[in-house]
Amino acid sequence: MTGTASVADMDQLGADVARPTLRGLGARWRQRRTAAAQLRHLTTYAGRPLVALTTTVHLLAGAAPVVFMIGTGAALQHLDDGGAMPWLALAIGAFLGQQLLAPVQLVLSKAVARRVDAACLTRFTAFALQRAELATLERPEVADRLAQADEAFEQWTLTPGAAVEGGLALVARYTQLVGAVVVLGVVAGPWVALAGAVVALVARAGQTEAFFRWGQLIRGFQPLRRRATYVRELATSTRAAKEIRTLGLVDWLDERYAAENRAVLDPLWRWRRRVYGVPFLTYAAVALAGSVAGLVAMARSAEAGQVGAAAVAVQGLVLCARFGVMFPESDVKLVYGRSAWEALLEFEAQAQHDAGPQAAPTEGRITPAQAITAREVRFGYRPDRPVLDGLDLDLPVGTSTALVGVNGAGKTTLVKLLTGLYRPDGGTVAVDGVDLRDLDAHAWQRAFAITFQDYLRYEMPLRENVAMGAIEHRDDDDGIAAEVRRVGLGDLLDGLPLGLDTPLTRALPGGRDLSGGQWQRLALARSLFAVRHGASVLVLDEPTAQLDARGEAEFYDQFLDLTRGVTSLVISHRFSSVRRADRIVVLDGGRVTESGSHDELVDLGGTYARMFEVQARRFGGTDGSSTGAGDDEMRTVQA
Repeated sequence: MTGTASVADMDQLGADVARPTLRGLGARWRQRRTAAAQLRHLTTYAGRPLVALTTTVHLLAGAAPVVFMIGTGAALQHLDDGGAMPWLALAIGAFLGQQLLAPVQLVLSKAVARRVDAACLTRFTAFALQRAELATLERPEVADRLAQADEAFEQWTLTPGAAVEGGLALVARYTQLVGAVVVLGVVAGPWVALAGAVVALVARAGQTEAFFRWGQLIRGFQPLRRRATYVRELATSTRAAKEIRTLGLVDWLDERYAAENRAVLDPLWRWRRRVYGVPFLTYAAVALAGSVAGLVAMARSAEAGQVGAAAVAVQGLVLCARFGVMFPESDVKLVYGRSAWEALLEFEAQAQHDAGPQAAPTEGRITPAQAITAREVRFGYRPDRPVLDGLDLDLPVGTSTALVGVNGAGKTTLVKLLTGLYRPDGGTVAVDGVDLRDLDAHAWQRAFAITFQDYLRYEMPLRENVAMGAIEHRDDDDGIAAEVRRVGLGDLLDGLPLGLDTPLTRALPGGRDLSGGQWQRLALARSLFAVRHGASVLVLDEPTAQLDARGEAEFYDQFLDLTRGVTSLVISHRFSSVRRADRIVVLDGGRVTESGSHDELVDLGGTYARMFEVQARRFGGTDGSSTGAGDDEMRTVQA
């Protein structure tokens, strides 16, 4: 939840944004060119024919008010000579045409936006789920960019596609402006046209500059906005509802949400006044002076006495003056939509930088033939705090290995390194002697069937919850049902009203929720379903943590059958779980300190033997069959 920026940082950002300089003007020009290039690139996602058609419709819609202006002026000029009707018909036609074009503009603009957003969303999810490393996604500055892009696509209003939509909509606005200036030059003279153009461009420049700087502020405040969003989602979702109610946290959360929002809104409002205050008065004054000058010049022109010319000129000046207002179809979409695109680009750049050179894609999955090995592996989430420090480990193919150690010893971290989710800071992880860096990470990860300690509970039907292990085989009803029964959930399956199609959430009609133990069994079934369909490495991280003693004993009675012929790694604190493995490895201080069978390690009289003795003594047995001793006892015997 915590961002990397403080309120003081945001104040400094506001000061920098609200203080334009000559150097800043040059940078702003370069940014405008970059923004135009980005919009041109985004239009390629919509396709040239659709963009050309949309642009043509905008041109026609922009020309319609100019034609209406000319028609009404000419009709007024010819009231006395009977020639007003054709001009009046032209004005009415232009008006009706503009009304008919409006829904066409909307439909085409939305089509453009949806095509662009579909391409951007595909690109976004591909990077987030495939290209970006897990370590990249966990960095605070990357999380800010992800939150910004995700927020845009979640609302479907201020997306990159909306930015393209807004940019194309400016075609109609500037067509009106060019038409109005040309008409002013014809009916009122060049000085009136010049005054109108200056009014429009100065007012527009002031408006767009303020919008740009406001967009910079909004982006800079993303860390604080993410904090407020987290508190809001925590208070409104069901995942924390039980604790919030039973611990009486409602008032505290309300106060916390108010405080987080004030931390965002107070400086934003203060800097909004700086951005829109004096600059707005300045360009408004220039626009007013230009409008007055235009009216004076028009009054002195030779055509001033003609009613029709005067009417056209006044309408043209009003249209120029109105260029200083916000364009709802463009401005907000351009600022926020392009900001979402830039957030996506920054995220991709960081992901590519962290990932480095990519190995050539490999079809299917990579199946180890001999062993998975780790040599002198070093890794830490922070440089000064290594979790693994010089670790050596061999996982021979077809054998079961158990990994034990206290919390924080690096057991789950090791799994993430073995699967390629993280890259080691030093040393190598290899498959049959080939460094993981030289292998296609996705093909390698498809070899795994993993039940993490923090497994997910998908609010989907039972079928999908199990088939997630090999989603391309989700139609294998017999296989899904077999694995559900294999982990002891046969009675549950028989009692579900919709069978495999029963949603596992009470929030959907006909759905039901499961107990913690049932969810854990279902997560195990997910991994076994993956093994059924070709996964060759099974990893179980605390696989029986939420099972009762009987359920745990039943599972491990079947453990050797479940893992026969499969390379398996089991992480557990319970020695009734690990003693059945072919080999047990003790992880301590970031290294493997002991390795062997259960009997060998007990005879060795080292760390494993002392931990085993604590559990056996605490639960009244010498064989470790009743387990559950915590990490405190383990740390005691290790000390």
